[in-house]
Amino acid sequence: MVPRPESAHWLAGAVALLIGLLLIAEVLVGTEVFRRRAWRAYLFPAIVVVSSVFLWVITIFSTFSTMHLVAHAVWAQAALLAGAVQLALVRGKLESPAWSLVPAFALLVSGAAFLVHEQNVWLYSRSAFLHHAIGWMLVFAALFPLGQALRPRRAVWPAGFALTFVLLAVLLFADRDAAPIFGLYGLGGP
Repeated sequence: MVPRPESAHWLAGAVALLIGLLLIAEVLVGTEVFRRRAWRAYLFPAIVVVSSVFLWVITIFSTFSTMHLVAHAVWAQAALLAGAVQLALVRGKLESPAWSLVPAFALLVSGAAFLVHEQNVWLYSRSAFLHHAIGWMLVFAALFPLGQALRPRRAVWPAGFALTFVLLAVLLFADRDAAPIFGLYGLGGP
């Protein structure tokens, strides 16, 4: 039995909210204070890597169309790449701030995959609207890691990156498979 699509989206929303809250906590207290306990540095990359494995599981079960299969595989691979790079940064294997470009690339690719995989127009259904909104939000949110690579000491970049995941969670929690976008009666009213 394959779960309903919104159930998978809600689970992804819970993971995105967890990631967002972890990143916000790090922004609020500062990286030095947040990482006084060494294991905290591994939370974000580990959650991203584990979630990428679950995205591969979703890829296996989302055989509704080739486009869904490819889109989920792209998200899984982008998340795995971003999580692996973040783990290497935490372990000290990579040091250049230019590695912040990998999460920017992952967000950009994920946003493009959201946009390409939704075949309906914006106002077709709530699900279509949310896929378009999430896709464009991720495309624009790629600016935060890009800014962090170019100007690493500015606080706006990690804060924006953290809030991206909170907004992603809110949008994923709003998903209801084919519900009309503007209430029970759609655009025409009662």
